[in-house]
Amino acid sequence: MSDTKVYRASTTAPVNIAVVKYWGKRDAKLNLPTNSSLSVTLSQNDLRTLTTASCSSTYSGDDSLLLNGEPSDISGARTQACFRELRARRAALEAADASLPKLSTLPLNIVSENNFPTAAGLASSAAGFAALVQAIANLYELPDSPAELSIIARQGSGSACRSLFGGYVAWRMGDNKDGSDSKADLVAPASHWPSMRALILVVSAAKKGVSSTSGMQQTVATSGLFKSRIETVVPANMALMEDAIKNRDFPKFAEVTMRDSNSFHSTCADTYPPIFYMNDVSRAAIRAVEAINAQAGKTVAAYTFDAGPNAVIYYLEEDAATVLGAFAPLVAATEGWKEGSAATATVKLDEGIASTIKEGVSRVIMTGVGEGPQKTEEFLIAEDGTPVKR
Repeated sequence: MSDTKVYRASTTAPVNIAVVKYWGKRDAKLNLPTNSSLSVTLSQNDLRTLTTASCSSTYSGDDSLLLNGEPSDISGARTQACFRELRARRAALEAADASLPKLSTLPLNIVSENNFPTAAGLASSAAGFAALVQAIANLYELPDSPAELSIIARQGSGSACRSLFGGYVAWRMGDNKDGSDSKADLVAPASHWPSMRALILVVSAAKKGVSSTSGMQQTVATSGLFKSRIETVVPANMALMEDAIKNRDFPKFAEVTMRDSNSFHSTCADTYPPIFYMNDVSRAAIRAVEAINAQAGKTVAAYTFDAGPNAVIYYLEEDAATVLGAFAPLVAATEGWKEGSAATATVKLDEGIASTIKEGVSRVIMTGVGEGPQKTEEFLIAEDGTPVKR
């Protein structure tokens, strides 16, 4: 009798926000970066992708992906590379053990949901591909480590490789032409420095004008600053950042984070034609952080911006009153603000800066350092293979 069972596995995966940025590819096909990078994995209580992967002989047609309730195109080379590699690893297990069901030959049906805006500069592709790879790996019962799976996730989205771990994670660029040593590496678990917090000011939830992929290609081809960034700036920042994390040195962590963000966006502005991911609200957030640190008399906050206008502001839990107190009068009525997060403000922001932030921030996300992918019994696909209605 034929096997008509619907095989399922679900996982959640986190967003990560880089403090030393990845920007530029040395091999676009394999998604190999021009420089190493380092990120903080954020808590899945606030930002996560939930993905259910399933396969069955009862499924007709090709592999499919339903993302946030809408069919998603998976014919692209990046997604297909992930599927191909995961299937090959499952097929190897099946070849070694004839008793295993031949899952590698069955169509995949995948359903995925984000609890945050997609393609708005909030690392949705990182969480998405990490969840996709981990869910299929769980479905196929692969023995591969997070580092090994990160090599596969990297082919889908470069920064996704860092979302295979929690805590503080490096993506080592590697040297091998085949990309076999370009993978994620745990710098420190979340438990090493658990007091790290992040306030994300969502400036625009719209899809960004210049995608990361095309932006990188333009920068590599035309920016005069880019060469010095990958050869000098980033290697120095990686060493400084790893040392700051090891010693839980927030002032050093903050300085490197802000300098590297500035460096990254300078190469974007130096691209021809120039790329501007930041806007007036972004720049007001920078001035706000500078004012907070100046009035506190020490560095208690650090800004960073990925390829989008949203500000990610890192701070330590013990400095929450100072940092959040400065923003509370501006965004406490905004969606996402957690009640009781700050007492009275001790830092006074310039009226121009304050009004720009108040008018320009549409949502806030308050979170902290968190763990890597988590297996879950929450399924987006029912036992009969149909999507779960939510």
